Amino acid sequence: MLDWEERRLMVKLAKLYYFEGWTQAQIAKRQNVSRPVISKLLNNAKKEGIVEIYIKDETVLTVELEDQLEKKYGLEEVVVVSASNFSHEKLKQQLGKTASSYLSKHLEGVRNLGISWGTSLLSLVEEYPYERRNNLNIVPIIGGMGNDFVHLHSNQLAFQLAQKMNASCSYLYAPAMVETNELKNNLIRIKEIAHVLEKGRNVEMALVGIGSPFKESTLEKMGYLQGNDLKTLREAGAVGNIGSSFFNALGEEIDHPLNDHFIGLNIKEIRNIPKVIGIVEGVHKLESIDATLKGGHLNVLIIDEYTAQALINE
Repeated sequence: MLDWEERRLMVKLAKLYYFEGWTQAQIAKRQNVSRPVISKLLNNAKKEGIVEIYIKDETVLTVELEDQLEKKYGLEEVVVVSASNFSHEKLKQQLGKTASSYLSKHLEGVRNLGISWGTSLLSLVEEYPYERRNNLNIVPIIGGMGNDFVHLHSNQLAFQLAQKMNASCSYLYAPAMVETNELKNNLIRIKEIAHVLEKGRNVEMALVGIGSPFKESTLEKMGYLQGNDLKTLREAGAVGNIGSSFFNALGEEIDHPLNDHFIGLNIKEIRNIPKVIGIVEGVHKLESIDATLKGGHLNVLIIDEYTAQALINE
């Protein structure tokens, strides 16, 4: 019996081939596989009854959302995770499972993988299968130290993912945010910290989450944001953050002291990474996600069905 991911892939390929008029060679290039593999999957789609004269599967709804989001925001690829009446915890788990599967299939040629922090990336790491990626190095692209919420820190996520991949990892021995610009400048001049930050700027691929500083904010839970910070962020036009870099509704970095106090890659540096994969769920982050996509900070978006539909409606 086919699992959900296999059915989704067959539906997506069938839609491109039968409805969009793509050739098997074009699809093979997009999926980074050989043309015979695409031919076999299309034939299997027929055998499984997914394709008759029309596409016959409930995941056509999520595939259609993927297509609409790709066109609306000019994204390389979107993966929409079916909600299927999941509880919030189950949906988060399914998001992590889908993201881990996507990552595993797209690491060819990647020697250095950047990783940020947050609950969505934790789900990916928890669901990632054990495999061997001996030539891969995982690099935290934002600082993270302290005793609270350690499981969400980029260093911890990098270490756990490296363990599952049998890969190596670097460590960014610095907090995500400091009190003053002077302290930040002193820290990033330290040889070990500067070296890891430079490695982060040169990764071939990065995994990031998207946050809202005002709704269920991980930064606030971790104690990096206080009441007055939230007030001044609103006044400066902040609607979201990637890591600890805050941006406005157009995805542009705002002029705010906090953007000078965090240690890690800013959104301009993240945008320069060849392939950035954003993993996110929750309609409470709708404005943050929309701004991220308008700013062109992501190439690939992995998102839940409810939030994907809300982006289209918006």
